[in-house]
Amino acid sequence: MKIFISFLLLIFSLSSTAGDTAAASPKPELAIVIDDLGNNMKGTAEMMELPVTLTVAIMPFMPTTKEDAEMANKNGHEVIVHLPMEPKRGKRSWLGPGAITTDLSNEEIRKRVEDAIKEVPHAVGMNHHMGSRATENERVMRIVMEVCKKHGLFYLDSKTTGKSAVGKLANEIGVPYVENNIFFDDIYTTAHITKQADRLAEKLVKSERIIAIGHVGITGPKMVSVLKEYIPVYLQKANIVPLSELIPGYELIDEGP
Repeated sequence: MKIFISFLLLIFSLSSTAGDTAAASPKPELAIVIDDLGNNMKGTAEMMELPVTLTVAIMPFMPTTKEDAEMANKNGHEVIVHLPMEPKRGKRSWLGPGAITTDLSNEEIRKRVEDAIKEVPHAVGMNHHMGSRATENERVMRIVMEVCKKHGLFYLDSKTTGKSAVGKLANEIGVPYVENNIFFDDIYTTAHITKQADRLAEKLVKSERIIAIGHVGITGPKMVSVLKEYIPVYLQKANIVPLSELIPGYELIDEGP
């Protein structure tokens, strides 16, 4: 009888320990990045009011660049520079002012990146707007990475091309970088955005860290609506954090002169 009781106590002890271990397991971390702020785009104000910390990517040299950066900072969101870069398809006019294109000289690229950083208050990182051609070009991206390094910025590779040079150069130059995992709104319909939101919820079960990108503008109101619905779902599965928290040791990065 004593042996049987001891066995039961052992089983209870092991199950209790397993339960404590499961309870202590950290939740996955999710960073939600919203691109294309800075041009008074649809959904901007509503996005800023969402009850979680977002990372907002703000285009330089646009009518509401500084206003949106200040609003984001006031509302507790993280700010990064959304630098327009040359795509393989599309009109250059879609890029906006100060775009980085592959025909520019080294000096002009450096100047434009420096000017873009100065334009966006509170920026702690950078990603690209479009950029499928520019991010494949090692000469161009080496300069971009060097300027990021100088200013202590991290880089988010939005992965608009599978041949991006960002990772290789960031590692070589010593710029902390992360990569996008999923776009919410690469197709503009509510049905697709909802489908992607469901996919993200599934990924949170299997991944420790996830980055998802959405946009203001054409899809802005739809993005806000879907996020309002799915944020409670995500919070059950993960901690929603600013992008910088996905970079180990980010708080130790030298912020430059």
